[in-house]
Amino acid sequence: MERRNAWLSYTEEERKELFALSEDYKKFLSAAKTEREFVTESVKAAKKAGYQELGEVIRSGKKLSAGDRVYATWYGKTMAMFVIGTEPMAEGMNILGAHIDSPRLDLKQNPLYEDTDQALLDTHYYGGIKKYQWTAMPLALHGVIAKKDGTSVTVRIGEDPSDPVFMVSDLLPHLGAEQMKKKASEFIEGEDLNVLVGSEPLITGDETDEEKKDKEAVKANILRILEEQYGVEEEDFLSAEIEVVPAGPARDLGFDRSMVIGYGQDDRICAYTSLAAQLMVEHPKRTAVCLLVDKEEIGSVGATGAHSHFFENAVAEVMNCAGQYHSELDVRRAMSYSRMLSSDVSAAYDPNYSSVSEKKNCAYFGRGLVFNKYTGARGKSGSNDASAEYMALMRRIFDESNVAWQTAELGKVDAGGGGTIAYISANYGMNVIDSGIAILNMHAPWEAASKADIYEGRKGYLAFLLYD
Repeated sequence: MERRNAWLSYTEEERKELFALSEDYKKFLSAAKTEREFVTESVKAAKKAGYQELGEVIRSGKKLSAGDRVYATWYGKTMAMFVIGTEPMAEGMNILGAHIDSPRLDLKQNPLYEDTDQALLDTHYYGGIKKYQWTAMPLALHGVIAKKDGTSVTVRIGEDPSDPVFMVSDLLPHLGAEQMKKKASEFIEGEDLNVLVGSEPLITGDETDEEKKDKEAVKANILRILEEQYGVEEEDFLSAEIEVVPAGPARDLGFDRSMVIGYGQDDRICAYTSLAAQLMVEHPKRTAVCLLVDKEEIGSVGATGAHSHFFENAVAEVMNCAGQYHSELDVRRAMSYSRMLSSDVSAAYDPNYSSVSEKKNCAYFGRGLVFNKYTGARGKSGSNDASAEYMALMRRIFDESNVAWQTAELGKVDAGGGGTIAYISANYGMNVIDSGIAILNMHAPWEAASKADIYEGRKGYLAFLLYD
């Protein structure tokens, strides 16, 4: 049951649309390297498409009706978008759920220090990474610094061509004989992922050489720059969320420009295509929903993760504004009768590492959206295993809409595995299946994807949202 490469079936008009979508995707991916930035960009797009903020709807007392568009955010890191359908929400919704956090390095709360005339920032890595991949490459700082006076400073340094960039150093091969004897997981220890940010000492002209040395003059110079350029002091790091990410924009990959290389495509490639599909929905029968969540890479925990009650609460508020909330039972029915695509990436087959894949059951570039009936590790541990009936429904939806799709598992049975947010939504009793886009280099600083799969992803997600 080999699936056909989607490139072989495109008309010239479809190719133009495909490449145009990819250009927009690259811009979005480059602008939204953190979950906060993704929500900010999504809110801009939602407002432009006529969405109203849920809190404003509630305060105004306005009643929502079929066709109305509304969105809600939580702590600037999680977002839900709704297009109200003609059918009651208690009969179920069509939901696209994706996560917008990605593996990275986070600054510790007390990060800045000096060692032998170099100023560095301590980090704590976030999510599953190969630590050695983060050395000797240009890095950028993104995030927010919240100050005691209630103001905040947005940080985005290293993306503009005129900006400085930062780096985690690596050991030169001339001195790396002992390092090279270690396992790859031990090349670089977590505590060694320290970001180099400066080397020039602060000179005031009135200290002795010994006094300058005692005052950590390089660190002092960095603090001077932070104060002058950003208005922050060292203690402000205590209430900061600064993410260290690869510097530079997403770009075309390959002579034929058929692929995209960029940071954070797990899972922003599915989040973007879900968002793009949601923005195209106008008058659905079943309420169409795009849910963008945080913290998936560390277990979907916390107030902005999929385990929180944010989405359930948002559904209740939307139902109330639509005059459809009469009791908690209505919300329970809405959740349990819903259908969901857990929009998360799958691993594309890599001919350089073919030994970890089973060729009949893996994803391939250019063959469309990927269904993972189950994920989990080895014996399906931690997975959501979708029902045969729901898989059959997905086949019908996608085939009727002429969407290229394929099925896959995440590597050979004993090779590893992974999880998504699917099982969390399935706890409500709703039908959920993992459906995403295949990428290479998953969790690396730079990941790669096929433009054809991005195109089929948006097409497939739109077909799902509109199916009644």
